Amino acid sequence: MSLPAVAHKWEPRIAARYKKTFDALQAKCPALVPDDRWRACVRDGGGFLAQWGERAQGMNWSSADLFSLVEVPERPSSRFDRLSRYDRLGLCWLLQGRCVTVLTAETAAIENPTGSIAVYRKHNKPPLGPLGNSLDELM
Repeated sequence: MSLPAVAHKWEPRIAARYKKTFDALQAKCPALVPDDRWRACVRDGGGFLAQWGERAQGMNWSSADLFSLVEVPERPSSRFDRLSRYDRLGLCWLLQGRCVTVLTAETAAIENPTGSIAVYRKHNKPPLGPLGNSLDELM
């Protein structure tokens, strides 16, 4: 599948730490992810990286912290949903058009349409296994 029309083009000024993962995400929708959610993540991820990428890198946010997904089991059921586990998702999958307003070393404040703030916490998540800093294994 080609790059979604709503995606941001990679800009060299964005933190290099995320380039490989974001390029892979832009190139192909991960397996068992709805196309609309993939497009939203690419759009939101590009916006996040443009605004917060250098700061996130400086505070040691990994590509997995931003873009991880639940691993696909060997034989997923028909009801399997890679986006169903908040504790296993990267921040950008959860934005869905919302903006990060504050970023710390451990949290991101996300403004909801009503003006309320949701807090994403990157710690206290299970290990990501082979994911590392790449989405290659997810495709």
